[in-house]
Amino acid sequence: MPINNKTRREAAFLVVVVFLLGALLGGIGTHLWGARVFGEQQQPAAHPHTIPRDQVVANFARELQLTQTQQTQMGDIIDSTRAQVKALEAESAPKRDQIRQQGRTRIRAILTPDQITKYDGFMAHLDDLRKKQQAASPNQ
Repeated sequence: MPINNKTRREAAFLVVVVFLLGALLGGIGTHLWGARVFGEQQQPAAHPHTIPRDQVVANFARELQLTQTQQTQMGDIIDSTRAQVKALEAESAPKRDQIRQQGRTRIRAILTPDQITKYDGFMAHLDDLRKKQQAASPNQ
């Protein structure tokens, strides 16, 4: 049974339509999957010290209709609380660094010499990033 040109065109058209629908559905599926996987990942919460005190007080004043006296008291409370948290962080920093170093030592113990070299370079890079981040956050 011979295939005429009309049948060939219809078959080609169907192949193109199926291909385009597959590409469209694949793109939509990838987008939805990416939004679900990466979109739901929570960004690290901003450190409370990164929000300026006056902005925090202004936000509460607006939302809670605070009086001027309450705003002053809230500012004092925020200053006091932040000072206590900063002291606690400074106090715990040596212990945190010790734990971090112990973990690194344990990781180095399972690596080959070549891997250790790469690992040490990577960790030095992370340490530099951490130092830059701390320098950029003067309130911490």
